[in-house]
Formats: sequence, structure tokens, C-alpha cells
Amino acid sequence: MRAVASLEETVSLLNGSTEVILGLPLNVVLAQRLRLPTNEPAEFAEMVRIHFEKSFPYAPEEVTTDFEVIEQGAEASVVSAVAAHNERLSELAAPLLSRGIIPKQVTVYAAQRAATHAASGRAFLIYPEESGLVCAISEQGKIGFTRSLNGADAAQVRRDLPQLALSAQLQGIDTSSPAIFLDESLFEMRDALAGISDNQAGLIAVEAPPATTRLNLLPEAWRQQRRDLFRRMEWKKRMMWAGAVYVGLLLLCGAYALVLRLQLGRLTSRIAHDAPDTKFIQNTEKKWKALSPAIDPHYYPIEVLQHLFESLPSGDVQITQFSQSARQISVDGEAKSAALVYDFADKVKKNPGLQTFQFDMAAPQILPNEHAHFRLEGKSK
Repeated sequence: MRAVASLEETVSLLNGSTEVILGLPLNVVLAQRLRLPTNEPAEFAEMVRIHFEKSFPYAPEEVTTDFEVIEQGAEASVVSAVAAHNERLSELAAPLLSRGIIPKQVTVYAAQRAATHAASGRAFLIYPEESGLVCAISEQGKIGFTRSLNGADAAQVRRDLPQLALSAQLQGIDTSSPAIFLDESLFEMRDALAGISDNQAGLIAVEAPPATTRLNLLPEAWRQQRRDLFRRMEWKKRMMWAGAVYVGLLLLCGAYALVLRLQLGRLTSRIAHDAPDTKFIQNTEKKWKALSPAIDPHYYPIEVLQHLFESLPSGDVQITQFSQSARQISVDGEAKSAALVYDFADKVKKNPGLQTFQFDMAAPQILPNEHAHFRLEGKSK
């Protein structure tokens, strides 16, 4: 986005975008072509900063600097260096900052035009900026020299360009036969500038979008604000995702609950439908249970006695009394020792033919003749 007088109007077109590149006019920055006595890129930034500290009447923390390498030799390098006062940047970008929009890059509009239209060689770029005309001399797509022109008419520009070229040559810029580019709004100057260069002046339109440049004068405070802004946006996104997941879970739970209710309704209907059959089966089961002592061989007294005698461990255990009701039996007996009584009870409980009953036995009673009397009772399971 070019920094122009109508910045307030331009902001309304951004639609809340955070990917904003602010192109500064030349009257906001100090642009210089510097020859540095080194070819180590790691040293360029510090040397550029020291140079501008001497040129700007501001504290170092109030100024933002950056550079682009024009030419790098064996012992020295030429860079396009720019600097801007942070307070002036804040004033210029107030329409953006007041809306919470922090540019991702603050560059120089002249550098954008040079990178777009004159990426190689040397060129004069003449275009209107603010209330007048400016001329930027580019070298390999980087700004090497800038000047504001005295007038906006073709005759004055024709008179100023030779002097401007001489000033650029004094700074080491070869201005012989450069390419000349005029903004399309200066079309009427094209013929008047014929003859100044071997190349006919070309017309350039507003860049949409301009080529990228390395220059970035984004103040550190703005960088921090932008990081904070993106962190807040990231947290907002996370909260929105969390809210969406929560709502989704609620919907799933609601859907699951609805499915369960539908299934419960179907099961209730089936239970109600099958209730007569279920009741018939239950009644039949009760009848069979009531009749089982009469029709189930496991309840026949003769069968029960047969299995009881099978379980006797020896002839030293005698059954003296046996009684049986519909679902209960009682066995009295006598054994020569308590150990034989417990052996008999254990075998009765394990006998496959007596599994219909659950047997319990109290402690045997020792008789005067040292025999043990016992009572074994069985109940239907």
C-alpha cells in the first residue's frame, strides 16, 4: 500500500487484512548510497546504523534503518541504505494503527517501483509523490540516489535532470545513457525529455502488486505489537475451534441421546408387544417349577436315596432316617467318627445326581459311644 494523502480512504478498502505493505514517500525517509569498507554482510547492518546515528538528530532507539546490497566487491561494498524516524512513521501510519492494523513490512515506494520496472541496469524513475515530482535513480533494482524536482512542468524537469545526473556521478553512480521511466500521469513530458538519453522514456503504471523488496523499516515496537496481535488472533482462532468442537460435542451428545430415546421407544414398544407372550412363558415356567418335584427324576425319592447311598464313604456311616418334602430333603445318620461324617457330606455335595439340591450340615453331635450323629439337609436350588 502506497503512503499517500488519501491513506484514510485507502484503509477502508483493506477489509481488516493484516498482510499490509506500507510504501513510504521519499520525504519521510533518508535514503543514501553508502560505500562500506567491507565485504562481510554480517557487518553491514551495524555500519549502516552507525552512519545514520551521525546523520539523524535523534536517539538510536528512535530511528529504524535497513539496507539493500547494490554491489559487493573483494574489499568494499555499495549498499542502498534508508532510515526513518519512528515518530514520523507513527504519524503517517496513524489511520492504520488506530484500526489495529500493523503492516508486515514498511518499505520505500521508490524501491518498489525500481524493483518492479528496473530490476537490472540503471534507470531514472520520475513520478509524482505528495505535491511534487521526485526522481529516483536505481541500480540493479535498488535505490541509489533520490531527489525532489523543482517543478512539475516538462521544461523544468529537462533542465533539472542533467544537474541531478551530475550529482549522482559525484556519488559514484554511472548515469551514462540510463533508462528513463515516467509515471503514466506524466505522459505529456515524454517528448520533452527526448534527447536526454539514448533510450526513449517509457511509461509505468501503478504497480498492482509491486515487486518485493528487502527493505523493511518496521519499528521494533510495531514488530512486537504485530507478534502480540497474531498471538491474540491465534488464541481467538483456538477459542473458536474449541467452541466449535464443544458445540459439535453437544450436538453429538444430543444426537446420541435422541438415538437412545428412539431405541428406548422401540424397545418399549417391543416389550409391550411381547408382553402377552412373556407373561405366558413366565406362567408356564412357574407351573413347570411347581410340577418339577413330581415329574423331574432328580426329585424322585428312590433316585435321591440311590445317590445318597452312592456317596457313603464306607459301611461305618449309616443312614438312620430319611425324609423328603416337595423341595427339601433331610438325612439323619450315625458314623464312627466325625471325620467320616464330613467325608460323607463332601461326597454328597459333589454327587452329580444331587446337584438339584444345596446341602447344609450342622456340626455332628458326639454320642456317649464316641460315634457321631449328624443331620444333612438339602434344599432345592
